[in-house]
Amino acid sequence: MFDSRSLKTAEDGGASERQRYGARVFLAMANTGHSELSCKPNQVIFRQGDESDAVFFIDRGKVQLSVVSEDGKKRVIAMLDDGAFFGEGCLAGQAQQVASAIAISNTVLIRIEKDTMACLLREQPIFSEIFVAFLLSRNVQIEDDLIDQLCNSSEKRLARTLLLLANLDENGTAEATIPKISQELLAERVGTTRSRINFFMNKFRKMGLIEYDGEIRVRSSLLKIITPN
Repeated sequence: MFDSRSLKTAEDGGASERQRYGARVFLAMANTGHSELSCKPNQVIFRQGDESDAVFFIDRGKVQLSVVSEDGKKRVIAMLDDGAFFGEGCLAGQAQQVASAIAISNTVLIRIEKDTMACLLREQPIFSEIFVAFLLSRNVQIEDDLIDQLCNSSEKRLARTLLLLANLDENGTAEATIPKISQELLAERVGTTRSRINFFMNKFRKMGLIEYDGEIRVRSSLLKIITPN
């Protein structure tokens, strides 16, 4: 549960730390207009076309956002983890969800009703900072994803996806583990076929960049696939 020390940490920490404390800050500021949801892997949170009337915050876990085109092609547009918001389109007048949201691990969410979220953004500076910091960070991520799709090979896109899922970068830890994730899901995220994902996963394993046995242990040395020089 929230306490004053958590709020102090949120005020004094960096953007990512404040974002992680966002759910607790919210619970301290609003007694109504929110609810906690526990989701199992592969549980649908909402579907593309459903009513858009709330913002969601990931307290723990991972969520996949995907879209299906008119000709039935499915594409994963984002994989979000702890501290992320989604469904915020309702604040800009979006009546229907433009994507589907599915939990890809055991996940705890906070569902924040549209009116309550708008009120918090107006009245609570700390919460507003957390939310704006997330939106700016995700905007950079979207730009990077677009460049990745337009300019990089499927091998580099897979390496980048694995590093993002493991939260590894050049300043990060030596390795991290990604919970079990199917090659089909990775193929949807990368924008290629399952056979290509299988080929590159085996290649990365032989190079000692990952360990792959159900769970995926990613080493920071995988960065050399993206930046070989």
